[in-house]
Amino acid sequence: MAESAQPLSPRARLAVTAGKAAAAVSRAAGRGSGSVIGGKVALRVDPDLLGRLAGHLDVVLVSATNGKTTTTRLIAEALRAAGEVVSNALGANMPAGITSALSAGAHARFGVIEVDEKYLAGVARDVSPKAIALLNLSRDQLDRAAETRMLAERWREGLQGLKTTVIANADDPLVVWAASSSGQVVWVAAGQEWKDDAWSCPACGGVLQHHGDDWRCGECGFGRPTPTWVLSGDHVLDPNGSAWPIQLQLPGRANKANATSAAAVAATFGVAPQVALQRMQAVTAVAGRYDVVSFQGRDIRLLLAKNPAGWLETFSLIDPPPAPVVLSVNARSADGTDTSWLWDVDYTRLAGHPVVVIGDRRLDLAVRLEVAAVDFRVCETFQEALQQLPPGRVEAIANYTAFQDLRRIVGN
Repeated sequence: MAESAQPLSPRARLAVTAGKAAAAVSRAAGRGSGSVIGGKVALRVDPDLLGRLAGHLDVVLVSATNGKTTTTRLIAEALRAAGEVVSNALGANMPAGITSALSAGAHARFGVIEVDEKYLAGVARDVSPKAIALLNLSRDQLDRAAETRMLAERWREGLQGLKTTVIANADDPLVVWAASSSGQVVWVAAGQEWKDDAWSCPACGGVLQHHGDDWRCGECGFGRPTPTWVLSGDHVLDPNGSAWPIQLQLPGRANKANATSAAAVAATFGVAPQVALQRMQAVTAVAGRYDVVSFQGRDIRLLLAKNPAGWLETFSLIDPPPAPVVLSVNARSADGTDTSWLWDVDYTRLAGHPVVVIGDRRLDLAVRLEVAAVDFRVCETFQEALQQLPPGRVEAIANYTAFQDLRRIVGN
C-alpha cells in the first residue's frame, strides 16, 4: 500500500497553485481544459513536482499506440473498488498533463496514468510505479514519433532495473521484446489483429513466423511467452484457469482485450477479476469515443481512429452496409503532419457503405479511396456531409483533432 500523503514543500505548493491558476486562465479564454499549460507552469516552478505528487500513490502507468485511454479508464473504474483514484482521464498523457492530473490527487490511494509512448521511461523514473501496462506498438505520427523498433528499444532500456510489475501483451512481438528486460512480467494474451509492424524479429532482425496465436523467430528463437491471463471469446481466463464474463458496454473485440489487460492490472493491486470486470460495465464512453449523439435529427456514433491499426479495429465496429459513414482526417501538429499512413489502411472494407469525406486533408483521403475503388463524396463541412447521406445511424470516424472538431460541432 502507498504511504500516506506527506505535506508538500512550500515550493511544491507554490507550483501547484501556479499551475491551477494558469489552467483556470486557459479555460476562461476558451482554450480547452488547461491541463497542459497548467502542468507546464507547475513544472517550471518545481521541476521535481511530478515525483512529489506521486509519492503517496500506488501508481500504474498505461502505454500503447492504441487503446491506452480506454484501458486507463477501465483500470481506474476497477481500482475504485479498493480506494480513491486519481487519473488523467481526458488523455493529457505527457509530463505536463500528468502533473496537472496528479495535483488533484492529494487524498487518493491509486494513480492510474496514461503515458505517451515516447515519455514512458522518463515518467516511470519520476513516479516509481507499482505496475506498468504495455498493450501494443504500431506506426503512428510518423513525423513526430520514432519508428516502432526504436520506441520498443526505449521501453526496453527504461524497464531495465525498474522495480515494478509489467503487464504486457504476449501477442505483440515488439511489446514482448521491450518487456522482457523487466524482472517481473505478467503476460496477457490480448490479441494483435494488426501485424504489419511485427514481421521482423526485434531481437535479431530475422523473419517472424506466425502460426495461429503463436509466433517465433526461426533464426534466434525469440518467441511468444506463455500467457497467464487470456482473452477467450467473451471471458477472461485468470492464472487459476477460472473464466470470468466480460460484459462491457463498449463495443468490439479490442475493448475486450483492453478489459483483459485491465483485469490483470487490477489483480496486481489486489482487486479480484470478478469485481474488476463488474465495475468496468459502468463505462459507456471514453472522452467522447463510442458516444451516440443526436444532431440535426440524426443519430451519430463518434469513433476515433488515429493510425492504421486503429482504423482496422474501428472498421470491425461499424454497422454493416448500407450504414452511412463519414470519414474525417486532419494533419495538425497533434495528429502528425505526415498522412502517408493512409496508404496502409485497408479502405476496401468500406465497400457497400455510402461514404462522405471531410476534414483538412479530405483530398488526401479522397485519393486513397479512389485507388481502393470505394465510392465516396467530398464535402467541406459535417453538416453538408449529413445532407448527402441516406437515412440511418451515421458512423463518424475521425483522427485525433478531426474527432475533437466533430465533438464541438455536435455539442458533445
